[in-house]
Amino acid sequence: MNFIALGMRRIIFTVLLLAVACTGTFAQDITMLAPTPPMGWNSWNIFQTNINEPLLKQMVDSYISSGMKDAGYTYFVLDDGWMAMERDKNGQLVADPKKFPNGMKEFADYVHSKGLKFGIYNCAGTKTCAGYPGTRGHEYEDARLYASWGVDYLKFDWCYAEGMNAIEAYRVMSQALKATGRPIVFSLCEWGSHRPWVWGKDDGQLWRTTGDIGPYFDKPVTKNGWTPLTVLNILDRQDSIRQYAGPGHWNDPDMLEVGNGMTVNEDRAHFSLWCMLAAPLMAGNDLGKLTEQTKNILTNKDVIAVDQDALGIEGFRYYAFDGIEIWIKPLTGGDLAVCFLNRSGRAQTLNYDWTAHLINDTTSKTSVDFTQTTFKIRDLWSKKDLGTTQKVFKQPIPNYDVVMVRLSKQ
Repeated sequence: MNFIALGMRRIIFTVLLLAVACTGTFAQDITMLAPTPPMGWNSWNIFQTNINEPLLKQMVDSYISSGMKDAGYTYFVLDDGWMAMERDKNGQLVADPKKFPNGMKEFADYVHSKGLKFGIYNCAGTKTCAGYPGTRGHEYEDARLYASWGVDYLKFDWCYAEGMNAIEAYRVMSQALKATGRPIVFSLCEWGSHRPWVWGKDDGQLWRTTGDIGPYFDKPVTKNGWTPLTVLNILDRQDSIRQYAGPGHWNDPDMLEVGNGMTVNEDRAHFSLWCMLAAPLMAGNDLGKLTEQTKNILTNKDVIAVDQDALGIEGFRYYAFDGIEIWIKPLTGGDLAVCFLNRSGRAQTLNYDWTAHLINDTTSKTSVDFTQTTFKIRDLWSKKDLGTTQKVFKQPIPNYDVVMVRLSKQ
């Protein structure tokens, strides 16, 4: 009997060790679910709640054929409007049977079959922003449901949340997701109202820093009583919070409006600046109507590499003069990304003497003296080498456009 008891103790001890090892591995995976900013596509900007299974399967197929997956995009995210207007008799969320007659698990399996990850949407309040059932009071059961469907990403909004404590609400949902045992990226979409960059790192992998974006570069447009933020509105609110971003935890300046009605110049500038910000790249255009120009912007691997750089340093506004801004992002290996933004309404010509400007970024501890170190210059949009930093940099730059370069040490 003693030998049997000893054997049982050994078995139990071994099982416990394995459990601890597995738990440790899972915990480690959770903290680094997004070592670089997440990349994907979201249904809201172009379709709002007008979604259905055939349309979205077409978007999945176009996602693959467009080359977006090959360029690094991973997530396919359903935003508001996927669920029925009421929970079922057991209090469970159900997919709208008219929009998704085969159910959400079948659609998630379709997304996964294409080598993509599947994301879904809900809200911390009693209703979603479009009036569908919210998660308040159902956090753990909803998290278990998402895990059973194979959800890999949850965007969690902040409508119908009057009187709620944001930190508490997002923490409870974060804990519910972790309790499922499935690694699910958690996107805190609380619009920056309660400074989530200060506390969100313990709960999710990215947090919205502002209200919603619209397909406008510099001048806001009001429609149906609502005025979304422009690209430049949002850009101007990022520089002071860059120290809170890094591998596994990202400032999110909202989804991309590339391909949704701005000019090609504005789309290129928008995409470039989001990459300089180390922002999550969530496209929001109709992939079934993807123009060659939009495709070339969204799939430029050299520009995407700046966004996805392993150091995870968010860029900063270094210099501004006469409507031109210079944004700088330190990269691995001592490289630098430099983005010249023309926010004026007129075409200009850059005439920039590198050696006259010392870079000293205390946040990333990056210091560069161009009189001491020479860099090669590579234009990331024209894909041309443009000499070195020993010479004055002269380049035309159209209005509301950028010149974006990568500097590499000789």
